[in-house]
Amino acid sequence: MVGIDEMLADPAIRAYLLRHIGNEGLDLLERFPPAGEYSDEELAEKTGINLNTVRHTLYTLYERRLAEYRRIKDPESGWLTYLWTLRTDMVYPVIREELERVLEILTKRSKYEEENDFFICEECGIFTFNDVSDSNFTCPNCGAPVKHFDNEMLLGALKRRVAAIHATLGTTGSASE
Repeated sequence: MVGIDEMLADPAIRAYLLRHIGNEGLDLLERFPPAGEYSDEELAEKTGINLNTVRHTLYTLYERRLAEYRRIKDPESGWLTYLWTLRTDMVYPVIREELERVLEILTKRSKYEEENDFFICEECGIFTFNDVSDSNFTCPNCGAPVKHFDNEMLLGALKRRVAAIHATLGTTGSASE
């Protein structure tokens, strides 16, 4: 099990969390009480963080399976109380799944960039060979002449990113996937 302090000390995990819950969410995690279940109101009181921020952070973490709750009902009032716990044990699997999803997207994009020849219209943007070959290499939108577009820099960047994710995941994969 990964502790909160250990989790937040890892720069990659901290950057991941910052992107999703922002600085205020990180503040909540840094002040989160020791292991146990807490209502959002208790967390706001114990950490000194605005209740709306606490709720937003908890729901965002819940969506990513990094927090869970147990619902209890007050028998007298009928009010529901949500008792929250952090799932720090899920941080590595969640990040791995997200990296695998990004890897799949980047791999498909890299393959598309590699398998196509591109042309650009200064007014309308980039088209594939198939888009412009039927129109005698003029823009299918405005009719202006198109020029060949060299995508080698983009393709190289995609391949480097794919290779870096493979290295991070400890998986094998060629940069040309």
